[in-house]
Amino acid sequence: MPRKKGFTLIELLVVMAIVAMLLSLVAPRYMRQADKAKEAVLRENLSALRLALDQYYSDKGRYPERLDLLVHERYLRRLPIDPITDRNTTWQAVVLEEEGRSGIYDVKSGAQGKGIDKTAYSTW
Repeated sequence: MPRKKGFTLIELLVVMAIVAMLLSLVAPRYMRQADKAKEAVLRENLSALRLALDQYYSDKGRYPERLDLLVHERYLRRLPIDPITDRNTTWQAVVLEEEGRSGIYDVKSGAQGKGIDKTAYSTW
């Protein structure tokens, strides 16, 4: 009787077990790299916002009252997205309240939680 070509159930289960084991080794590293990338983008977006605030102050002699003025006055093309919250409306404005001066002089992330370095996103 001729033998049929193909794989047995045991062979398929062994291959699936090997693939599952390899995925369990790679998946956590991939997720960590994705978190690192989001944090790098967050730091870059905060830097861009702070630079735009400084340029606005340098040109106008005052800080903006709202973040969207940076877009309206063309210091930014658009308000960057906070990669942790995936929205551009969660930025926390730090308002300067001194005699004769006011406005947004700094910005922080509105994301909850902590980064890989164990510091809160809201302190960045």
